[in-house]
Amino acid sequence: MHVEAEAIVCAVRAHGEHGVIARTLTPHDGLLAGYVRGGRSRRLRPVLMAGNRVRAEYRARTDEQLPALTVELVESRAMLLSEPLAAAAIDWATALTATALPEGQPYPRLHAALDGVLSAVAAAPTARGWATALVRYELLLLSELGFGLDLSACVATGAGEDLAFVSPRSGGAVSRAAGEAYRDRLLPLPDFLIAGGAGGWDAIIDGLRLTGHFLERDLLHGRAAEALSARERLIERLRRLIG
Repeated sequence: MHVEAEAIVCAVRAHGEHGVIARTLTPHDGLLAGYVRGGRSRRLRPVLMAGNRVRAEYRARTDEQLPALTVELVESRAMLLSEPLAAAAIDWATALTATALPEGQPYPRLHAALDGVLSAVAAAPTARGWATALVRYELLLLSELGFGLDLSACVATGAGEDLAFVSPRSGGAVSRAAGEAYRDRLLPLPDFLIAGGAGGWDAIIDGLRLTGHFLERDLLHGRAAEALSARERLIERLRRLIG
């Protein structure tokens, strides 16, 4: 095995006395794990931070062997980790990626989308500038893993207009007319997921509630549910921000 790629650091854990096992998301080889010798050194700790873009080289003699990984920093997002809300967003987006994706399977759209979310966290003047991108990333991840929502038309009537809800069972959209009488049993569908563009805070929270329901139901259960604590911290900080 020999893979060279620009990758996003998603998870790092200590291994042995001085090394770490790092998991990065590459554009064409997907999520890969590798052992970084000296990964806890003063030189490499700032490089192996979640959200950073690195030049990664994986080498292994056999497919069963944990590859040796060497990394060079391409773009640091470490300065964002001093901002609690930005840090929580990076923590959740990378933890979700590292937890949900199977290793060694290519997801080029997710790699591009995750890099876009992290770049938005770095560049946007307010959290509203990246929160909608994060909701769309969660929605894309569900779709890429086979749990996509059908937001194209109402599951009850077939109508493609005025979609306002999502069925928590089927993941299909429901029009306002068909769903109004059952709104307490349905999930709100934010306009920005249909029309595009940015959303207000109420719509963003609705979007996070929507994707969160299906992430918990379909992907993050058992040991994987531990990753949801990062999402809870993010949502708590968002709620404090918007009052």
